[in-house]
Amino acid sequence: MATYRSKLAALPLFAALLTGTAAAADRYSVKWPKVAPETLRHYLELLRIDTSNPPGNETKAAKYVQAALEREGIPSKLLALEPARANLVARIKGNGSKKPILIMGHTDVVGVQRNKWTVDPFAGIRKDGFVYGRGAQDDKDNLAASLMVTVLLKRMGVKLDRDVIFVAESGEEGSGPTGINYLVKEQWDEIAAEYALAEGGSATASNGKVRYLTVMTTEKAPRGARLIAHGTASHGSKPTLDNAVVRLANAVAKVSAWQPPMRLNDTTRAYFERLASISEPAAAARYNHISDPARTAAIQQYFLSNEQGHYSNLRTSVVPTRISAGFRANVIPSEAEAYLDIRALPDEDIGKFYAELRRVIDDPKVDVVGPDNATRPMGAPSRIDNEMFRALEAVGKRMFPGSVTLPGMLNGATDMAQLRARGVQAYGIGPIADEHEAPGGGAHGDDERLAEASLHKLVEYLWYAVLEVAASR
Repeated sequence: MATYRSKLAALPLFAALLTGTAAAADRYSVKWPKVAPETLRHYLELLRIDTSNPPGNETKAAKYVQAALEREGIPSKLLALEPARANLVARIKGNGSKKPILIMGHTDVVGVQRNKWTVDPFAGIRKDGFVYGRGAQDDKDNLAASLMVTVLLKRMGVKLDRDVIFVAESGEEGSGPTGINYLVKEQWDEIAAEYALAEGGSATASNGKVRYLTVMTTEKAPRGARLIAHGTASHGSKPTLDNAVVRLANAVAKVSAWQPPMRLNDTTRAYFERLASISEPAAAARYNHISDPARTAAIQQYFLSNEQGHYSNLRTSVVPTRISAGFRANVIPSEAEAYLDIRALPDEDIGKFYAELRRVIDDPKVDVVGPDNATRPMGAPSRIDNEMFRALEAVGKRMFPGSVTLPGMLNGATDMAQLRARGVQAYGIGPIADEHEAPGGGAHGDDERLAEASLHKLVEYLWYAVLEVAASR
């Protein structure tokens, strides 16, 4: 993959892309203030459909989307491994001179603890310029945006060189068998594409001005593990040297103190280079000297204390998240167990990593068992020197003058992993988040919310990106 600096040689092409984006936008000019109420209506209705996974019941959302498409004369298919958990696939046909582009949002959401919310999580509440609801950021914003772009392509009669495929996917939370895994294995011809745009990215603003857009070109792979400590069961009144709970506690402490080795890949190297170019001097110095042997230890410690996302971005991360042991207060158990949430770098040799984990723990009576959730495959990062990524850069520049587009690696996981494993160049995009907004209300959090203005900008961004790579010139 070419480096960021080598992209300077492509400035004439970049300028041409800017011109091409503007031309397509002019030919298919959208009056966004008139579109906004329709976008918001679909978004609110989708939020009001409870698709908590488990059990999912995503067919309810898929049928809502299908009805909206039918009103525009757009045919679609419900493809399901389980009747209650259907995926929807719709296609706007092009002339076939280029391979399709896929736009995707998932219909399921994680569950909620209702007593922790200040509003009904499935009421689609509008308040102070925000919309509150489970799925507001993950992922019914992308779902509504993809629906609206599909509708606009048909409504405006856009001439296309590529088919545009819209997928409303089930079962993303946990990546079970009903969603992308089913579509990839059993319905590949329905979704095969050259490019894909889905969740995972973001735009970062400061006091309303977008500073940079992060387009996710790769992601870590979930590879969780269990630590199982063994000992001798006995009465709780008698201390022993063979206490499974103590063994487990010591193992967890060693894992928590361990710092897995840092390494950059092409994506993260370009990310930090570009981020340094728009950062204040102290931050820029950190981003530019991550690999400097004399400074890296202090930089890593700073990241761990202040920028945990960047710390995780540089290594395979290991975080203890669950511990269970014992069944009675006065019984020393013979076994105790902890769960480690491991997010592996895309090129990690997971077998060697587990061997190193065992070396760190250094206790023959503590088993390391895993991985237990390898449903998302590792795949090569999507390129940053192709038509799609350049289009995303061009659209970002046009919509948010002065902004920079950063290729990113997601510390979490999405179902684009399965697409990348099949050779699709897949990119994660997302809404605007302002650095000065009050914290909280994020994806998977209590009172999940999204600014209404951010939703509308996401629709515009996706629209212009699709036009750039799919509209006939």
